Amino acid sequence: WDINVSVSGQDNLIVEDAVVELLPDVPPTAIPSPSEPYEMRQQNRTFIPFVLAVTKGDQVNFPNFDRTRHHVYSFSPAKPFELKLYVGTPGAPELFDRAGIVALGCNIHDYMQAFIYVAESPFVAVTDDAGKVSFHHLPEGNYQIRVWHPWQTGQLFENAIALPEAGHQLNVSIQLSRQAKPSPPPAGFGGFGSGS
Repeated sequence: WDINVSVSGQDNLIVEDAVVELLPDVPPTAIPSPSEPYEMRQQNRTFIPFVLAVTKGDQVNFPNFDRTRHHVYSFSPAKPFELKLYVGTPGAPELFDRAGIVALGCNIHDYMQAFIYVAESPFVAVTDDAGKVSFHHLPEGNYQIRVWHPWQTGQLFENAIALPEAGHQLNVSIQLSRQAKPSPPPAGFGGFGSGS
């Protein structure tokens, strides 16, 4: 099965940087973790990407490509940590072993913010600049689809979908209710919560 998901707002405008996670009723057989850690880089005093999706148990590096030193931190229950002032790449990647949403900040530059969505399922991705994401070669079965965006209002979007036997492709369109990007970071940013 292939699933194509489109995410838009109530204004029908596309939603970039939305996380889409598919949770199968029957857990998949072991899927190998990526051979290299994921990367949340700091460049031009910005976290890139703004939203990163990983699966529980994955590792993330935080290289700093700026000449300015950064101090990366999170107070989120899913992964509290801090990387004190540094340039270059810290010695070891961070392990993200609890599902949830991790809000990142820089102690030196308050406007720097980003999010890591730690998924329970290996079937997770972030929408592109067209508001779309695709999953390929999914096994048949029942799935719970979750969609999350940093600025969405209300609860995490969840719905059930079924992939019957001998299917080929399914297109899913989802509308989220969201606010404009808050500036400065929303109150309680560092303790954003554990998500799921």
